[in-house]
Amino acid sequence: MDQRNCQMTPIAKVIAERTIELDVAFDPVTRGGFTQIPNFILTDDTLSLGAKVAYAMFLHYAWHKDSCFPGQDRLAGAMGMSKSRVNDFIKELERVGLIEIRRRGQGKTNIYRIKFVVKGKAKRHRL
Repeated sequence: MDQRNCQMTPIAKVIAERTIELDVAFDPVTRGGFTQIPNFILTDDTLSLGAKVAYAMFLHYAWHKDSCFPGQDRLAGAMGMSKSRVNDFIKELERVGLIEIRRRGQGKTNIYRIKFVVKGKAKRHRL
């Protein structure tokens, strides 16, 4: 895709233009879908890898489940990490302004508001 062209190209067109072949029985959209991650997240060298994965998981829940309030236990399981590590990544995303957290009280999951503009830079923590 031409970097000067800011329009999004449908994935089917991208695949058709490349030398990528998919098995006829394999349909990535209906087999669980996919989550698109903004390039500014992928290329931000101030974000830890874990924070990038956490952001992707938030997008997954928001776009595929119509809401974004996964519990930290669910996120930890999906990411293959401990709840405390996932909490560190959530705090990192909040610190740099990529998410806002609305706490709903004891026993209820938080609601996460996903943002697409970075307002500040966090110090990168080595994992």
